[in-house]
Amino acid sequence: MVRLPSRAWRDALIALLLAVAIGAAQVWRGWADLSALRLPDSDDMMRLQQIRDWLGGQRFGDVAQYRLGLSGVAMHWSRLDDLIPAAIIRELAPLAGRHWAEVCAVIAWPTILLAAAIWLIGQIAETVGGNEAGWRAMILALAAHPASSLFVPGRIDHHNLQMVMILVVALVLVQPATFRCGIAAGIAAGLSFVVGMETAPLLAAATGLIVIEWIWRGNESQRRRLLGFGLGLGGATAAGALFFSTGDWGMPACDGFTALVARAAGTIAALTTVIGMTRSSSARWRALIATMGGSVLLYTMIVTAPQCLSPYGNVDPLLRHLWLSRVGEAIPLAAASPVLSISYAGLMIAGIVAGAWLTLRTRSRGWGTLLALQLFALAVTFVQIRGAYPGALLALPALASVIAIATRHGRVALAASWIAATGIFYPLAAAALPAPPAPAKTAGGDCASTALMAALNTAPVGLVMAPIDTGGPAIATTHHRLVAGAYHRNNPGNLAMYRFYLGTPGHALSEARRLKLDYVIACDGLGIRPPSTSLGAMLAGGRNPDWLKPISRSPDGATLYRVRPASGPPAR
Repeated sequence: MVRLPSRAWRDALIALLLAVAIGAAQVWRGWADLSALRLPDSDDMMRLQQIRDWLGGQRFGDVAQYRLGLSGVAMHWSRLDDLIPAAIIRELAPLAGRHWAEVCAVIAWPTILLAAAIWLIGQIAETVGGNEAGWRAMILALAAHPASSLFVPGRIDHHNLQMVMILVVALVLVQPATFRCGIAAGIAAGLSFVVGMETAPLLAAATGLIVIEWIWRGNESQRRRLLGFGLGLGGATAAGALFFSTGDWGMPACDGFTALVARAAGTIAALTTVIGMTRSSSARWRALIATMGGSVLLYTMIVTAPQCLSPYGNVDPLLRHLWLSRVGEAIPLAAASPVLSISYAGLMIAGIVAGAWLTLRTRSRGWGTLLALQLFALAVTFVQIRGAYPGALLALPALASVIAIATRHGRVALAASWIAATGIFYPLAAAALPAPPAPAKTAGGDCASTALMAALNTAPVGLVMAPIDTGGPAIATTHHRLVAGAYHRNNPGNLAMYRFYLGTPGHALSEARRLKLDYVIACDGLGIRPPSTSLGAMLAGGRNPDWLKPISRSPDGATLYRVRPASGPPAR
């Protein structure tokens, strides 16, 4: 569908070999955790459980997690990202057993996506910088921190698939404009919307670049690419609505693929299609048409989808203060510590410097397009630091080209260019800075440690009160229900958790009876120092009220309590 350089198939084989090699090394290093299905992130654990629930009989369109919250939580995820891991598990389970089939799936899926990302980065670099940049960019992709962390074995959450979709769009933008290229970009953008909304701002910027280039150049190929983009986006959105609509499809939210998001994407598709059908030799007329279309879109968004201007607007203000403001990916770059800022944004900024230099040096349309995408990724990072993920990947073609140029300017220049282009350099450099103050300790112990999960798994099934970060791992490794979890739609459960630990022991007892709790966990997961009169402070001090009976204590200090029946001793 997309015109590729002649070496594309050879590069695909190289990308696969690189991905398998680095993946094998990471599997060897992390085998103890992977073999026990202790995945890198809470979201990976919850994704695995979502797949299990589906394979266990939950409806395809039902992505709710019924073991989370006070009465279940409608997750903002999509089944699209579940398809390949679920297929691997289903096919291998009869041969290898369910456990080892799941181990294979959580290793294979990120490796496949890493191979795709390496190949796409190589194609982008080769298109704009030549063959010498292509293979160097593919090597750099192996250590493109922080984006490379999304592709390690076990990372089955949806962010890595979104990065691949972004790279598809970027590849299309730097290639000569054709109708087929437009369709490919539109489909990739539509599928990314179906997967999740985290990359929506960057996809909006890419759409804007396609429109701007049509205004600026106005030739037939630009018009046809714009038309193809609208048709591809519209088709992918319609297919997503048909096959991947969920039980919460009508929810007035813009944090996942809901009817609201589908209408917004459909509006963009319709407008770009109409604009792409317009033939005009006047740049002013094209600009007027595009401005009118943009105005219609903005009005439509403000009137019919204001939630899309603040996707986390439904999070309770107390939770935004106590929890969301501490989530690393969600904080603005300016609010992050210097250590985190350098670690996350260092490679992206180096790529912007390299891209700006190449754009000025070559006056190339391709370098200018990539630079625009990088600058927008930086702008997103100032709002939420998660923008550094695509920013790091988009930096690699420019950095690889600088390395290729540096080979002609001596060893010092070559060494310096390799260091600046190697993503792992930035977290290592950041580690030399004074560490930020550690969060306040609220109790001893890791809230998702192996020992704690093992102890919880041996207890009879019940409802567990624990800090937010326990939710995903506990649901995936035990059969219990959890009140709280790191998911922004779980307002009632997460609020109940904070009120439980931050309230007095008497208040906590009332909540325990109201919610019919069976277990309580004391661990270091609140992130704030609880009031001295609170249950959280009492547990942190190694004491417990009479209505909590300790049943297990992990070596690191995390403690599992059982809630005594209502006829037990009163709270003190």
